[in-house]
Amino acid sequence: MIHVQNLTFSYSKFPFIENMNFEVGKGEIFGFLGPSGAGKSTLQKILIGLLTNYTGSVQVNGCETKRKNRNFYEHIGIDFEFPSFYEKFTAAENLNFFASLYQMPCIPTKDLLAMVGLSADADKKVSGFSKGMKSRLNFVKSLLHRPDILFLDEPTSGLDPTNSKQMKEIIADCRDKGTTIILTTHNMYDATELCDRVAFIVDGSIKALDTPHNLMLAKKENILEYSYLENGVEMQKQTPLKTVSEDTLLQNLIAENALLTIHSKEPSLEDVFREITGRELK
Repeated sequence: MIHVQNLTFSYSKFPFIENMNFEVGKGEIFGFLGPSGAGKSTLQKILIGLLTNYTGSVQVNGCETKRKNRNFYEHIGIDFEFPSFYEKFTAAENLNFFASLYQMPCIPTKDLLAMVGLSADADKKVSGFSKGMKSRLNFVKSLLHRPDILFLDEPTSGLDPTNSKQMKEIIADCRDKGTTIILTTHNMYDATELCDRVAFIVDGSIKALDTPHNLMLAKKENILEYSYLENGVEMQKQTPLKTVSEDTLLQNLIAENALLTIHSKEPSLEDVFREITGRELK
């Protein structure tokens, strides 16, 4: 669905994105992860056709984005981090207006609002919405024309845990129905939970690209952490998972049913990002 080959882009005489290559398949959630200023937003703008003065090839849904036509936007949905609405319109009026811009039949407004728990607010002006309500409304606005490719920028930002969980369930459901999703985020928990593959972007280039699981397993040693009582005091110990059979203390504690807690401790995606790139996600 997306094919990027030798992409180079610059805002000045110095390259900002240089010789970037990647592909995204149908029904895949692909994450762009990186610190502010790394090139994520610029890359997204190139993919959706807002920046066209690049070199190389950027094909989205079979179309070179610098040569797109009106039909290009019939097949992609975009959810920017900062919502854009007509504040004096109600939620329903906003969705109805944006639906009128598409040639294809759109999902009924009442169904979209129900999807994100905004049915009771259908006739409320958007100017009175909270940040989280605007975020949810902006998200379903990107879904109304049933896009083949969905571009999401920090989709759970500003949401409480319940609405964040609901949003992620909808995103996963879209993927299961065949929608290709590009997720741009600082949130490593969202990326780990949702993405089939992620690309670490720093200084306009991809430093690593793989599944979250493979990245987390490949870069750091997994550890087994356990606790036990010794003379009435709780003690904790760690042992490398690959040599756990050599830990005689652990074997004795297991034999005596004397363990208080035990769990494996894997690196987080943020740990791996820091190790690979030497940068923080700030």
